Formats: sequence, structure tokens, C-alpha cells
Amino acid sequence: MERCRKIGIFGGEGDKAKECVNKIVSKLRNMGVETLLDEDLQGGIENCGLDIGLSVGGDGTFLKTVAKVNKKNIPILGVNTGNLGFLADVKVEFVEIVLESVLSGKFTIEERVILRLSTEKRFFRGFNYALNEIAILKRDSSAMITIDTWLDNEFFTSYRADGLIVATPTGSTAYSMSAGGPIVSPLCACTLLAPVAAHSLSVRPLVVPDLTTIKLKVTSRSDTFLIALDGRSEVFPAGMELQIDKAAFSAKVVKPLGMSFYKTLREKLGWSANAANS
Repeated sequence: MERCRKIGIFGGEGDKAKECVNKIVSKLRNMGVETLLDEDLQGGIENCGLDIGLSVGGDGTFLKTVAKVNKKNIPILGVNTGNLGFLADVKVEFVEIVLESVLSGKFTIEERVILRLSTEKRFFRGFNYALNEIAILKRDSSAMITIDTWLDNEFFTSYRADGLIVATPTGSTAYSMSAGGPIVSPLCACTLLAPVAAHSLSVRPLVVPDLTTIKLKVTSRSDTFLIALDGRSEVFPAGMELQIDKAAFSAKVVKPLGMSFYKTLREKLGWSANAANS
């Protein structure tokens, strides 16, 4: 890969993240790399010519960074200043070493699928795309919702549950995993459907090709329901028809050489490496 000359830094909220940002900025400027902070980019990044976006925080910060650089074709490197992170997978203590490697062009870029939400009559007011998942959820603590589901215009089922998570492979280690969905390599070409607290024990998570068009119609006794895209939520009226499909653009994730999804998975979930050492 070509050397990086201009980097935008996003996030950096909290004392640990701010400390990390200061360290990164000092390192980059000593190496002659032009550095733009989040506040420098508030007016837009269209004409900034960033080589890489550096997300400093956790996975939530990474998702916000994806929304900020959407459709700009800017690859993102995630630095984790928290605990559990699958997107922000560069540890703080290794950030300077990783930056040296990345700045010398020693990295690859992974293309990650993004989901698009389309609605009739009323649009999702925010960024209507998601890297992790689109979740359809009930609003109150008692009544479940019913989600009629079509796959490529064929009626599939009616989920009676607290909600339904439609996730990308990247999002398989996020909300979907907590709902019992499968863990999938982020490079797989598929979409996951994972019900949340389904009324029927026979209902199980489903994996479909990522080119599948998913249509949903939600009914609720409370006459409203919640749509959450990577944690950004809005209230919608019951009866609304939704369509979820693969976006025309992707998220580009920077992976330093020597780092892999399986290594991150093993470390973050605490899976034993004894078999490899036996």
C-alpha cells in the first residue's frame, strides 16, 4: 500500500482517549504527517483528502466515524481505549508501533458490508445506513411486537418477539451475538436475522445471502416501535413497511499486517489457545 500523508482523528472522548490522541498527534507530526482533529473536520471532509481516518475510543466511536466518512472511500483504523472491541482492535499500548507500520504502507484494507434502511412515507431522519445492525424493537416493557418478514418478496414468517436484529457479518459480534446469533467472519457475504426474546422456542437465527432484500411490516399494541441503526434510534408508527438491503458502498477497515479477525475473537472472548500449544 502507498504511504499515508494525511490522517483525520475522530473521537477521543474521555481522559484515556484524549491522552491517546495527544500521543498519536505528537507521533504523527514528528513523522511529518499532516493531522486533522475531529473539530477541524466539522465543516465536512469532502475536500480534505484524508488517506486514513483514525477512530480513537471503542466500537461505538468507530461506528460514529463510519457515519461521518460515509461514501467518502476513506479507510478507518480503530484504536481501542476501552475493553471489548472488535472494530477498534488496536490496543493503546501498541498504537505507536502500529502507526509506524501503517504509515509505511504495511496494512491491508477489508471491505465491510453496510446495510441500507428504506421506508415508505417517512424516512429515517439520521444516517440511514448501518455497519453492525438494524434492530427493530418494542418500546414498552410488556407487549411484544409482530414483525411480518419477506425475503426477496417471498413471505418467510411472522416474528412475535421483543424485536428482530438484521445484522452484517461485522455486526455478528455485537447485538446479534448477545441475542444468540452466530458469529460470522466479517468477510462472509451474508446477512443475519436474529430474533430478540422470541415467543416461540422453534424460532432460531437465520443466515441469508447478502444480496437478499428483506421487507418487514411491524404491528404493535402500543402503536409504535423503535428502529435502531448502530445504536442511533428513532420511533416509528406501527404498520410502517421497511426494506433492508445491501448498500451500494462499503466500509473500509484498515488491518495492520499480522492482525486478524480470529486473533481478535480469541483474545476478546477469552477462548483458550491450549489446543495450539499442545
